[in-house]
Amino acid sequence: MAPVMESETGKIISQKIVIGTRGSQLALWQANHIKAALESLSPNISVKIAVIKTKGDIILDVPLAKVGGKGLFVKEIEEALLDGRIDIAVHSMKDMPSEIPAGLCIGAVPEREIPADVLISRNGDTFSRLKTGAKIGTSSLRRAAQILHARPDINIVPLRGNLDTRLKKLTRENLDAIVLAAAGVRRLGLEDQITEYLDDSMMLPAVGQGALCIEMRDHDSVIGPLVTALDHANTHSIVLAERTFLKRLEGGCQTPIAAHGKINSGNLRLTGLVATTDGSTLIRETLSGPEDQPEKIGLELANLLLLKGAQPILDKLRAGII
Repeated sequence: MAPVMESETGKIISQKIVIGTRGSQLALWQANHIKAALESLSPNISVKIAVIKTKGDIILDVPLAKVGGKGLFVKEIEEALLDGRIDIAVHSMKDMPSEIPAGLCIGAVPEREIPADVLISRNGDTFSRLKTGAKIGTSSLRRAAQILHARPDINIVPLRGNLDTRLKKLTRENLDAIVLAAAGVRRLGLEDQITEYLDDSMMLPAVGQGALCIEMRDHDSVIGPLVTALDHANTHSIVLAERTFLKRLEGGCQTPIAAHGKINSGNLRLTGLVATTDGSTLIRETLSGPEDQPEKIGLELANLLLLKGAQPILDKLRAGII
């Protein structure tokens, strides 16, 4: 638990918090962003960042779908949270598995960055103007499936690594373009490199993309109130709908699943899809409902996709048939 010093009157005079994070440039930006937000709550709060290397940071030459998926980026950090080495963890929400370990919870979801994906091309060509046979780098099955659905003539090239590594590989590996999350590119001040923001009618984002997750221990009476102050209600509600959709479909990095919600005038509109890895089949639907019923909307949308034919696709994907 975070050390707390109190005066004789019981008033907190200092509080130290340790944030656990991965060590990539983007992860450190995100952790420092939350550090600044926490320290702005009170001059008595001081925050330290602890870098924790995850399995996903070590295994960079194998697609995520083949080495365990999303949990690769959070497991070691969650272990540090459970054993008290850190007080909170800051993750990219899209890295979070649908199941949270016992004893931990999502304490807050700050306001979301733009959730879209972006195209960064070597010669400035937009997606529609890329030449036939163009090579696009991505290791995301979700991105690859939607790219191939829109442009079956495109060649997908596996691409792993931190954001700056992938940008370098655009030239080094003679790719025509790469697809990245807009949020990471913008957070690192690289917006000038974006060729095109991909509309969600063509490229539906990953569940939780653009949002941060502040993970904490359950029932932490010291950390809880501080973390709650950083929560953004609309973002939290939308992400809950998206994650409920993903959980019902039992999705992960091994399956091309996407979902994106929006709230407008008290109405939550959620779009989701399931696709085959080659993009030949793509099932996409949208549901709307009251913004205070995110889990119901996420569950119902997932069930609708299953009724529309998503179940056989998911079964074959898990069996390695497609």
